[in-house]
Amino acid sequence: MANYYSRSPPPLQHPVPTHPTYIPDPPSTPVSPQGYQRYTSSPPTAVPPQSVYAQAAYAPQFQPQGHASQPHFQPIPGPQGPGIPDIASAWGVNPATAQFGMQLGQSAVAAGQEYVQKNLGGLIPLSSLKNHFNVSNHYVMHKLRILLFPWRHGPWTRKVRRSEQGTTEWQSPRDDVNSPDLYIPLMAMVTYVLLSAFTAGLQSRFDPRILGVSTWKAILVVLLDFLFVKLGCYFLNIQGSSPVTDLIAYGGYKFVGVIVTLLAGLLGSGTWLYLLVFVYAFCSTALFMLRSLRSVVLPDIVNTPATVGTVTHSQRSRRVTFLFLVAMSQILYMGVLARV
Repeated sequence: MANYYSRSPPPLQHPVPTHPTYIPDPPSTPVSPQGYQRYTSSPPTAVPPQSVYAQAAYAPQFQPQGHASQPHFQPIPGPQGPGIPDIASAWGVNPATAQFGMQLGQSAVAAGQEYVQKNLGGLIPLSSLKNHFNVSNHYVMHKLRILLFPWRHGPWTRKVRRSEQGTTEWQSPRDDVNSPDLYIPLMAMVTYVLLSAFTAGLQSRFDPRILGVSTWKAILVVLLDFLFVKLGCYFLNIQGSSPVTDLIAYGGYKFVGVIVTLLAGLLGSGTWLYLLVFVYAFCSTALFMLRSLRSVVLPDIVNTPATVGTVTHSQRSRRVTFLFLVAMSQILYMGVLARV
């Protein structure tokens, strides 16, 4: 037994870390009363800040338990810092550098927002864009009914309101059913793209590229319609014409008639039903455009926010002709969209 206590147990092997940096060997303690030596970790020494977190996951600490000790790993606490500096220190980045980077990023975002507002704010005002999505369920149902049965609706005059600055402006779609919106055109456009792919799939000719082709075709049709109306207003010298968002909204309502035509084609009742529904959808869309764009081409002085002046007989005749051409051009746009 004396020989047993006189011999020391074999030294413990330290685990080798995956990414070793520098781990000091633990010194031995004085001989215990039982006659054997115990090993424990020495007090933590000063380590450079760059290697603190590199050693955190691999610093072993040994505690005696009876005649043997099992190593366990505890991360060495690093410098405490609130928010970003603490996270930056965990990745070995200087907190001051991280704070400077955050400030630089915020400045870049603010400069980008200012640039967009300065260069695109005049073309598409963000406040106007937000106002065109201010709709309700009642408005959407009522608007769809007007698009499909425009001869049953009246009056078509848009309502105005007085703003806080004392100027008059159009009411939002939620408060005026005759006001154009962008919610229905956007949803109708997405539905048209999906319905085109579904129709192609039923005809055993589906291809993933149909989604992209249908999307670009829809966007191109809306842009052509917008440019035609905008250029007509420019050459006819129409003062106080509607903004870009109004004209895009009016051009996007044609997707509702196209969707009804495609649904009629899915019934499989023959070509005659498809053509009949297409002609009806075109007539409804053309009548809707005639009534709605009248406030743009032939603005009413009483109900228009901006003073547009008087219109002579010759000017009125040319504007009526242009308005009729805009309505008739819908058959070309709808014919291109209906072919999937």
